[in-house]
Amino acid sequence: MPKSSSFITHVEDLLFTPPAKKGREKLKILLCSPEVAPYANVGGLSKAVGDLARALIKLGHDARVFMPKFGNIDEEKYPSTVECEGLKVPTDNKERPELICNVKLHRSPSRLLVYFLENREYYELRANVYGYTDDPIRWALLSRGCLEFFSKCSDWVPDIFHANDWETGHIPNWLRTTYDKDSKLFQSAVTFTIHNLQFHGNFDHRNVPELNSDDGRSPIADFFSDRLLWQDILRRGIMYGDVINTVSKTYSKEILRPEYGEFLDKLLTEVRSKLHGIRNGIDYEELNPATDKLLKVNYDVRSLDRRVINKLALQEEFDLEQDRDIPLMAYEGRIDSQKGVDLLTEIMQPLLKDFKVQFILMGSGDGGLMELIKQLRDDFPDKVGAHLMADFTLPRLIFAGADMMFYPSRFEPCGIVPMEGMRYGAIPIVRATGGLADTVEQFDPAANTGTGFVFQEFDGWSLFAQTVRALEIYRQKKVWQELQKRAMMQDNSWEARAEEYIGLYEKAIHFRSKQLVDEERLEAEGADFSPI
Repeated sequence: MPKSSSFITHVEDLLFTPPAKKGREKLKILLCSPEVAPYANVGGLSKAVGDLARALIKLGHDARVFMPKFGNIDEEKYPSTVECEGLKVPTDNKERPELICNVKLHRSPSRLLVYFLENREYYELRANVYGYTDDPIRWALLSRGCLEFFSKCSDWVPDIFHANDWETGHIPNWLRTTYDKDSKLFQSAVTFTIHNLQFHGNFDHRNVPELNSDDGRSPIADFFSDRLLWQDILRRGIMYGDVINTVSKTYSKEILRPEYGEFLDKLLTEVRSKLHGIRNGIDYEELNPATDKLLKVNYDVRSLDRRVINKLALQEEFDLEQDRDIPLMAYEGRIDSQKGVDLLTEIMQPLLKDFKVQFILMGSGDGGLMELIKQLRDDFPDKVGAHLMADFTLPRLIFAGADMMFYPSRFEPCGIVPMEGMRYGAIPIVRATGGLADTVEQFDPAANTGTGFVFQEFDGWSLFAQTVRALEIYRQKKVWQELQKRAMMQDNSWEARAEEYIGLYEKAIHFRSKQLVDEERLEAEGADFSPI
């Protein structure tokens, strides 16, 4: 590793500069993700990474994105220029030692620079982002290609690499081992974000044969080795990241317990000093009921009475009775037991029988749960509407028309949908877990505070009780409107979250600076220093 007295002086200055002062500096930030909206949009990860990058730019930082160049990315819509042609990405395999890639650069209207890693075999010929048997190779190629590009081809070198989810967990691992003495990258810090601890890689981490278990300390397997499939990339990201974060503060604490830790709770407890929680935000420009062109009518907190027109339009969309006074409850999202949809099907029968209410559900997922929803719709055709497939415009009308939004999750790393619903005045009914506990404050009628209705235990009776409570409060129109205003005025913007991420990046840079100083001193004393 290159060393000089000026370098040590620079590191010492960083090390002893108060974080608040360092936060005024312009940082060079590279966010790496398998998907980024609008270029590849499968789940919440894509929106989170894209929105965060744009929010960081608004704060004056040089934030850029690195992702694969999938075949369905339209070059006419997203024109790009070649930054690096014929990039040789090492595979560590003797028979096929390298994969050849190109890196292209797209300059978006929002000033975000997007690097596309182009490889015909693993990205351009694929119709989907995920779901291939060679996904371990594809994500290893993304991480190694990212590091190789900034090491060999780019004059712009990140102060901080921000790796997102298990698919990019190789980045912290390689950066602190293979590239630890790289002349350009050795100073770069790395942040690793866990978006969902449930996924460790392309294998079932709950049922791993002992012979295939991965402690994270061995070298990353070569690209074409069967061993690569069994390596726990999430574990490695946690072990080698300078700082780690989850997408909510409560979830960062929950995963230290075995019931939430997905067999990594002991490791996370060991590294808890570098574990943080930052809740995701939402795009306040795009998600704005005052300007949203997807709504029947626009409104804001000063014109909430106009919102009912969207409710009537939503009832019409789902062939339900158009009545402004009937409570309209909704669920929008993945149909999955993790999201608590099984609890919803459990309580809906008695609710629909004994209350004059309506329920709509939009989403896709678990086949068994979808059949239960269809049966519920058949049993109560005048009260239940269902749209059991993906739709990118209908959710806005649901947010703007529903009176209440369910999100009764078993566990929830963040929970974007309730934040989106509150932005439009839909009152959430949620379980107090993960990001939902951080987002929704229990309604207190005595103090006239709170933004929704929260239950603690994951069971149908608890959900039923809070739903009935919400229905009773709904009848008090003035109280309900005040509740809506508080929900709509809650600050869940990405600008606020981006400030928190800057603080996190500063901690990572501070940690890396200290590590380099310690390593320099140990080497001067003749000691053998290694990252782990």
